[in-house]
Amino acid sequence: MMAADQTLAGVPSSLSAKVVGSFAYLTVRDRLPTILTKVIDTIHRNKNKFFEEYGEDGIQAEKQTISLLSKLRNELQTDKPVLALTDGLPDTESWNQYLNRQQRLQGDQESVSWFKSAWLYVECYMYRRIQEALLLNPPISDYDVFNEGKTQSFFESQQAVMALCTYLEGVKKNIDELSRNQLFEHFNKLLLVSLWGNKCDLSISAGQENSQKTSPLDSLSSLQPFILVDDSSMVWSTLISAQKPGESGKTTADRVDIVLDNAGFELVTDLIFADFLVSSGLARRIYFHGKSFPWFVSDVTANDYQWTIRQTMATNHKWMSKSGFQWQTYLKEGVWSYHDHPFWTQPHEFCDMAADAPDLYATLQGADLVLFKGDLNYRKLTGDRDWDHTVAFNTALRGFGPAPLCSLRTLKANVQVGLQSGQGEKLTSQDPSWMTSGKYAVIQFYNSKSE
Repeated sequence: MMAADQTLAGVPSSLSAKVVGSFAYLTVRDRLPTILTKVIDTIHRNKNKFFEEYGEDGIQAEKQTISLLSKLRNELQTDKPVLALTDGLPDTESWNQYLNRQQRLQGDQESVSWFKSAWLYVECYMYRRIQEALLLNPPISDYDVFNEGKTQSFFESQQAVMALCTYLEGVKKNIDELSRNQLFEHFNKLLLVSLWGNKCDLSISAGQENSQKTSPLDSLSSLQPFILVDDSSMVWSTLISAQKPGESGKTTADRVDIVLDNAGFELVTDLIFADFLVSSGLARRIYFHGKSFPWFVSDVTANDYQWTIRQTMATNHKWMSKSGFQWQTYLKEGVWSYHDHPFWTQPHEFCDMAADAPDLYATLQGADLVLFKGDLNYRKLTGDRDWDHTVAFNTALRGFGPAPLCSLRTLKANVQVGLQSGQGEKLTSQDPSWMTSGKYAVIQFYNSKSE
């Protein structure tokens, strides 16, 4: 199926690095090469480890992987044509078809290349090429080049995690006595914690340390003015209206899906929110959706997800380890489950999902609510296009609506829709980097069923 692009009436073109000085341009020129350099450095620093584990084969693989990544960095910096993938994975053909799709959209006069083509596509493609460089070089194919940063983010956020687990324990102790209003207050607080957890993003800081040192609960009221769109009450009423009697006679929404973003502290905020949803009876099951390989520096993989729960269990803080054991129990009992799908590590905008990943679309249709965490998911929801700020969120979704959905996002890329008239202009005059600094946030909701 041909992807729709600017040929469709009223749909703006994709953001790209063509515009010198734009955020997309600065990302492709500066941030992506920095990330690649760090990846090369990480592999090189682990040379001895590869030798200890695999002998000469490990050293050979390290050299060849670095050679492929250095070549990739050179292609990027000199705006070379984007190349087809050669690693023969199940998703290789889909990626190569997408390259052909981009070529058709661009016309035959010039090749699809790093600075001329859609930013969303080339940025996703870089991470898939990093994966290819590793896959072509066993025995280090499974090595997660971003693991060090993700674990560091988790350990440096311990104080904040302890504060959150203590708060959660306090809420759960009296949960049956809470009035609906009190329950809404706790729901709102933990939704906001999960929202602001998204500030801790290592791809935006090009892998620089970016952790949460203090309890986020203390700063919620001071952060409130920075939420540009707040649809949290719609999220709440969706859960309340989805409630139906369960096995135990308790009324509860059946399933909430969380499409994860970053590992480390942000993942913990998502787990804490999910625990609250289940223990408060707001949801019976949680599906977590993560990435099938290391992606965008700090995105959650199955490994990160399991590791985080194990680490939380192993801590010597009473309420933190209690939370970890509870999460492990949810997993064992099937209350929580982790899912990955190749579509999450592909460059498609989500309006293509029904056609390009119908199985995933059908899975999401089974949810009462889908929460999309973070900036990359927002870019894919809106097609990463040059929308006017006042365009409605559902217009930018272009038909995507498998279930009631909500984007929880701190702004780190220059696409934002659903604002009031004049709001974007006012922000630009007060704070020119408002769309990219991570200082502002949105909680944007859409339910196709209510139209």
